[in-house]
Amino acid sequence: MKDLNKIFNPENVAVIGAKSEKGSVGQGLMENALQGKRKVFAVNPFRKEAMGSKTFPSILDIPGKVDLAVVAVPAKSVLNVVSECCRKKVKGIIVISSGFAEVGRKDLQDEISGLAQKNGIPLIGPNCLGIIRPGSGLNASFAPAFPKEGGIAVISQSGALMDSIIDRSLLENYGFSALVSYGNGANLGLNDFLEWFGNDEKTRAIVLYLEGIEEGRDFLKIARKVSQKKPVFVLKAGKTSAGKTAAATHTGSLAGSYEIYKAVFKQAGLKESESLEEMFDAAKASAWQPGIRNGVGVVTNGGGYGVLAADCCSRYGVELVKLSASTKKKLRSCGKMNSFFSPVNPLDILGDASAERYEAAVNCLLGQKNIRGLIILQTPQIMTETEKNARIIAKAQKKHPKKAIVCVLSGGKFALPGKEILERNHIPVYSDPKRAVMAMRNLIE
Repeated sequence: MKDLNKIFNPENVAVIGAKSEKGSVGQGLMENALQGKRKVFAVNPFRKEAMGSKTFPSILDIPGKVDLAVVAVPAKSVLNVVSECCRKKVKGIIVISSGFAEVGRKDLQDEISGLAQKNGIPLIGPNCLGIIRPGSGLNASFAPAFPKEGGIAVISQSGALMDSIIDRSLLENYGFSALVSYGNGANLGLNDFLEWFGNDEKTRAIVLYLEGIEEGRDFLKIARKVSQKKPVFVLKAGKTSAGKTAAATHTGSLAGSYEIYKAVFKQAGLKESESLEEMFDAAKASAWQPGIRNGVGVVTNGGGYGVLAADCCSRYGVELVKLSASTKKKLRSCGKMNSFFSPVNPLDILGDASAERYEAAVNCLLGQKNIRGLIILQTPQIMTETEKNARIIAKAQKKHPKKAIVCVLSGGKFALPGKEILERNHIPVYSDPKRAVMAMRNLIE
């Protein structure tokens, strides 16, 4: 396994191509790098300063050692810059610049990669967004925001996709151990990052966006090993002829036969997603909730939502457990249920459900041994106590830490206070039953 520690936790960073002009990549890189606590050096022979920092004509002019060099200069200048980085003996290089294999200049890309390899320096890119490690305060990218720290590692060939993921995460409350846009993958690629995050203590779940794989046999070997330690979710692009053509012009990837990829993912134990939403729903749940064996209960205050959840469970192989005689007896004798309720799974506690009724239903079902996960649905009725319900669910989770809980709070504004309480307690909340069932399915080992 390659040592990537100095890339993800460098003592200092040099931004080569640093600028102050608003909207430029060099300005974005400097602004993001300066948000951290480490020393940042600005390098640009055509500027005296960048973002308030004195610039150096070359990385060779920086006194002392440099750990990480982030390169954003025209493609024709990258080879010379990488050569200077090698002479400086940096610990890692990120080439943001485009204009290589994705536009037919694989020869130039191979030259740069070969030079870095010859000097034993790991190189990310070219044609990438960069990397972010929230836990160490590192933002070596030109992403538009700095995301929260959490347990999800993102490995993406697409930088723009990573931007969208970061922006969405700020609303959805999930955080990251790291995010990597590796672009053309000339030197460090998918396999290197997958293996590294497989051993990273801060990472609980890994998501992959990929267009093509260069070293298929190594990928299968590494992915199989990593998926035994933690869940790995994959979104494959370039499944169709149109997608393959787009992939070739995007990162220079050869997308190959989707059927082969599908078989490889299955052999490796990876969980394939059909959309970004599905992938991050599953990753958020996996980062926050325990893996479980099949066997799930559903509690709802809306009969229609319970029916939708039951349909989804049946369609996607999530087993709805029959309520035991003991559980039925507890429900009937607790004194909280409406006289019209029926003790079946999904358990409809009806639209007039109080917080006390939710509490009784949740605890009764979680108390049944073969119910290993619980999907809790809430629709906004005038008597629904959203915040109280959320606190009850959070308390139940602490009482049953080995059981998985996912929630659906339908609606919008009315649901927000409950969502904030639940997700603060690492209980994922979704907007509809299908998303919750799919997330639960991905928790089933």
